[in-house]
Formats: sequence, C-alpha cells, structure tokens
Amino acid sequence: MSTSRPSSPPRGEASRGQAGGAETVSGAIRLGQSAITLALVVIAAIRAITDGVPVPWALSPALVFAGWYFGGLVLTGRTRDPALAMWWLAGLSLIWVGAVAVSAEFVWLAFPLWLLAGFILTLPWAIGFSVTILAVVIAAPLLHAGTTSYANVIGPTVGGVFALGIARGYLALVRDGRERRRLIASLVSAQTEAAQLQDELARMQRESGAGLERTRISRDIHDTVAQALSSIGMLARSASAAPPAEAGAVLPQIDQLARDGLVDVRRIVDDLAPSELEGSALGDALRRMLARVEEETGIRTDLHIDDTLPAMSMGAEVALLRTAQSALANVRAHAGAHRVVVTMADAGDSIRLDIADDGVGFDATGWSARAERRTDGSGYGLRAMRARLRELGGDLDIESAPGDGVALSASMPIAADGGRA
Repeated sequence: MSTSRPSSPPRGEASRGQAGGAETVSGAIRLGQSAITLALVVIAAIRAITDGVPVPWALSPALVFAGWYFGGLVLTGRTRDPALAMWWLAGLSLIWVGAVAVSAEFVWLAFPLWLLAGFILTLPWAIGFSVTILAVVIAAPLLHAGTTSYANVIGPTVGGVFALGIARGYLALVRDGRERRRLIASLVSAQTEAAQLQDELARMQRESGAGLERTRISRDIHDTVAQALSSIGMLARSASAAPPAEAGAVLPQIDQLARDGLVDVRRIVDDLAPSELEGSALGDALRRMLARVEEETGIRTDLHIDDTLPAMSMGAEVALLRTAQSALANVRAHAGAHRVVVTMADAGDSIRLDIADDGVGFDATGWSARAERRTDGSGYGLRAMRARLRELGGDLDIESAPGDGVALSASMPIAADGGRA
C-alpha cells in the first residue's frame, strides 16, 4: 500500500522563514524611526541656532539627546529587559525637557518620544506619557515667547495621536505575526503527526492484509496440497502391504495426485482461482472430485444438485469447493465409510452443501471447543472450514454420533462475494 500527501516545508524551516520576515520588518521600522529622529535633531539644532541660541547651547542638548537615543537603541537591541527600556525612555524624556528649556525648537523631538512610548509602555501608561509630552510641547512657546497659536496646539496634538497610533498598530501587527507563526508551527506539527498516524495506519493495514493472506494460503495448502500428500501417503502404505502385482496399479493414482498437488502449488504461488473451477462450474468440479474418491478408495458416491441453483460468486464457489475437499479428505482418512452422499440445494436466500457418510462417526457434542483446545494439529480442517464460511456470511453445522456416520452442512448466502455478504 502506498500513501501520498502534499509536501510541506519542515517545521524548523517554516518557523525560520516567518521569524526572518518579522525581523526584516522590525529592522525596517527601527531604521526609519532612527532616520526620522536624526533628521529632527538636526532640524531642531539648526532652528535653535537660527533663533539666536548660542551654538554650544544649541548643539549640546542635541548631541546628548542623539547619543542617549542611539546608545539606547543599541543596548535594547541586545537585551529584551522591559525595565531597562522604560528607564531609557525616562532618561531620554528628561534630556528632552532640558533641551526644550534651552530652545522651544526642540519640541520637534516629541515625535520620537511618542513613538517610543507606544512601543515600550502599556496603553494606559503610553496615553498618560503622551499627554504629558503634549502639555510640555504646548507650554514651550508660552514660556519662551509669551504667546502661542492654534497651529502650535493642533499640530502637536495631531502628531502625537498619529505617532502613538503608528506605534500601537505596529505592536498589533507584531502580535498578530507571532500568533500566526505559532499557528503555523502548530499546523505543521499537526500535519507531521497526521502523516505519522497515516504511516502507522498504512503499516497496520499492510500487517493485517499480510495476516489475512497467510490465513488464506494456509487454508488453500491444507485443502489441496496437504490433502493430496495425505492421499499419496495412504496409497503408498496400502501399496507397500499389497502384493507386487496390485501395488503397480496404485502408482498411476499416486502420480495423478502428485500432478494435481503440483498444479495447486503453482496456483497458490500465482494467486489464481482454484484449478478445479477453471473453465467449469462448481457442480462439475464436485462431480470430478467424487469420481476420483470412488476410483481411488472404492467408496460409493452420490451427487445431487438442484436444477434451480442461482449463480454464485467466485468467492462463494471457492469456499464451498474447499469445504467439500476437506470433508471428503476426512472421509477418506478417518470415516471408514462405504458410501458418501453430496447434496447442493437452494435454501431460498442461501446455498446449502450437505455431505453425509455412513462411517464410524464421532461425538459431535462441543466439537468446535475441543478442536480449539487441541495442540497436535488435528481438527484444523473443521476449524478452517467454519472460519472460511463465516468470513463470507455462511456457517458450518456438523451432526454425528459414534457408529452413526457424519452429516456436514455448509450454508452460504447467495449474495456472498469475496468476503461481503
């Protein structure tokens, strides 16, 4: 049995691919944020110098702010400690307040503070921090020039909301990405487990099929080759005890049995239909079998077949043929019978095959349980007959008593077809 399933990247490869994509996006965001911050620092310093602030006073807070900012980026890139990030943001905020005290132009640097607040702080703390920064931005023109304008209030407000929204949106995307990666890893793991279960199921099916095939082959060997060898042994023993003139007459029978056994062996190897059924009906095969029994043993045989028998599947014919073969082999080996009657009749929804002899018989009470307990190999034929018939929905009944012969009745549903009734 072969199974096929869609190929998928290994779990580690999928996770690495997702992680690599997230790192690329995160790196791009950090690079863009750093570029904006650097540009705002330069613009604020230039505008402060233009407004008349001495160059050392204008450059000092700008350089300190830039140094703290980019140094913090390097440090937080190496560690994921949230407390360290919050202390870094607090220090950057104090530096910014000092820069705003030098010149109101440094309010431009509030934008990277709002971005960092959205990234580092939880939403309530980020909103409170942003409102505080906005208050400083609005108050700075009043403290330095004693006046302000609507633009100095509306512009920073829109900028603060925009920056905080960008930061929180980015965090939501990061969380979604992590959840997506977790789900992908879970799906890959589930797919791997499903593939392993599928392989295990295929292995169990192969083992089950192999077991069923071994059982079928053992039955075929018992019903054909083993019976032929048993008959050859009986004929050889009778020939050894007979005069030389009579012993020579047994050799053709032994030769024919050996040929038939060889044919059965080849058929079993090739897994073909029973050779007795090739090109003929079950009734003809039974007629030939009984003729051979009568010729080889002298037991008188009779065959009765209903004219109204319906057509049967190959599986049903094989089961009934094997039952007849095994039953006749038991008659030859154990019954000491003088007559065997085989009847195949239409029982309405089933076909019934009856085989009766007038031999020594046996105690049939509880025969199935006794056969199961035997360890010497005897009783296998009866167990195999019943098991074969039951696989197709049929059954086997035996009636016998010591000195009263044996009556064997095999029933097979008409709809039986290869194990399906």
